[in-house]
Amino acid sequence: MPEPVDNKTANTAADADAAAEQPELTRRRARRRDGTDAWTGTMPIISSNQADQRPTAPSNSWAEAAAAADAADAPARPAMPAKDPVRTPPAPETAPAVPAQPARATRSASRAAALAEAPVPDFISSPGLFVREQKPRPVGGFRGALYKLTGGGLNLGPSARQREEDELARRISRQLQGSYNTAVLSLKGGIGKTSTTVGVGLTLAEFRGDPPCAIDANPDSGDLVERALGEGIYQQQSPRTITDLLKNIESVDSLTALARYMHHAGRLHLIAGEQDPEVSDSLTAEEYLRIRKLIAAYYSVALIDCGTGVTHNAMSGILQSADNLIIAAGYAVSGAKRARSTLHWLASHGYEDLARNAVVVITDKDEVSTRVDKDAIEEHLSGICRQLIAVPHDRGVADGDLVTLDVLRPETRRAYREIAAAIVDGYV
Repeated sequence: MPEPVDNKTANTAADADAAAEQPELTRRRARRRDGTDAWTGTMPIISSNQADQRPTAPSNSWAEAAAAADAADAPARPAMPAKDPVRTPPAPETAPAVPAQPARATRSASRAAALAEAPVPDFISSPGLFVREQKPRPVGGFRGALYKLTGGGLNLGPSARQREEDELARRISRQLQGSYNTAVLSLKGGIGKTSTTVGVGLTLAEFRGDPPCAIDANPDSGDLVERALGEGIYQQQSPRTITDLLKNIESVDSLTALARYMHHAGRLHLIAGEQDPEVSDSLTAEEYLRIRKLIAAYYSVALIDCGTGVTHNAMSGILQSADNLIIAAGYAVSGAKRARSTLHWLASHGYEDLARNAVVVITDKDEVSTRVDKDAIEEHLSGICRQLIAVPHDRGVADGDLVTLDVLRPETRRAYREIAAAIVDGYV
């Protein structure tokens, strides 16, 4: 029988064998026997150096001990190599080299720089980049009827005539920087000077956002306000005139104060001329310039009805401050000759620019006979002015009474729009 082996000796020999094979396991067993290690279960594999440096603290709980061990191992635990690393075969020589990818911070900085340098769309100057342009709505005629019939589903757009009307409205309604005035004059009376002033003034009031002003500077008891309001209405009102305004001009320091001396035909504001024959011709150039300075503070557009002739007292002040002129003429031979004489007089008395940029308005007030060659008269005058516009015969103008746009023929209203647009063209 074999000799019995002492248990302690056997355990020591077994531990020696295990220590030779697994040094770490031997140290664990030794700590358990000494009572210095309460760890149980499976522990992570660590190196001997880490095992020596790990603080040992007694714990009554496996979870607490594991948490303490994890906290101690986290910063210092090295990545363990795979037991059997898979060798990656070398890339073929023909494979293209992959460029190094920039860091995330570098890519973010590049994107930010590109966005900063990219042009930013302007919602104000380039609205078409974001919203489709809407086709204008046709008004009247076949196009307008078709638009209404289909409830807007079929829009052929405005006709050529409507586009022309829209363009006239745009020119008349342009915003102006400052105050401007146009003098309406002629060498012969009764050829449509005052009716043109009223018709054009009402047209400006219709299309412009700011109300225009018309001043009666006719020395021969002008009837500008009567033609705009009607004789009966003017007589019912307090007959305030340009003379009254001059007497109290020093106290007029606001538009409210100025309104006491003005009359209103809708949005057209008017200053009446003097009706007393004894003082009607007393307006001087200096007095007119004072009136003009006051009006310029509150109105961007003013029309001056100058009366007949170019040599009365106020005319030098009117011509000196005028921005452009309307020369009233008629289709009668005498009216055409006087219009040409007016332009020549202006050019020879220091007003060449006014003459060259004048708008000649020929009004067919008396409906001349077919013996008069209208084309020849128009050609005779058109070469010495900026623009020539003809106003057709209209009972609403020829009767010499109240002038209102509602009763005028469409052709007459269009002529007044053309005159108003030509006036504003001379301001810009």
